[in-house]
Amino acid sequence: MPNTSDEYKSQVMKDLSEGNKEILPEESENYQNFDDFAQRSSREERRNLFGDLFQKDRITSAEMEPELQKAVAEIQPNQRDDVAREFFKHLKKRGLSERALEQQLGLSSHNPSRMTSDDVAKLAGFAYHSHPDIFQEVLAIQPALVKFLSNPLVGAALGAIAAKWFGRK
Repeated sequence: MPNTSDEYKSQVMKDLSEGNKEILPEESENYQNFDDFAQRSSREERRNLFGDLFQKDRITSAEMEPELQKAVAEIQPNQRDDVAREFFKHLKKRGLSERALEQQLGLSSHNPSRMTSDDVAKLAGFAYHSHPDIFQEVLAIQPALVKFLSNPLVGAALGAIAAKWFGRK
């Protein structure tokens, strides 16, 4: 494993330039762009892709949290509400109530339609850090958020997807 952040990024870019056949299998659809992928891909396909991509050993919580703040601010308010509802729904299955999360995370509300973009970003950051499987599942259900993430690793992976889309034409 490389020692510095620059070495790590260089190695990641090298690995990506060589192609990663595990990210998208050959049988995957021929998508026109990310929106097309988000609409036509199966939840399972998105879950597999995002599960490989969004791991704490690839993108730390410290790197991901500012990205989430920017991304949540970019999505439409109704999508933001849907993202919050999905996080609450899945976290509730783990015994975490909306009110408890509101208090623990310092949210302005536990009602998704009253939450600010900062609240939803805190909720997403909490899931990424403490419940990465829930984070990946919610992204598979609500992929709009991924479109606005700009972390170099995310961008490189989305670039690999785009190369596959254009390479199959």
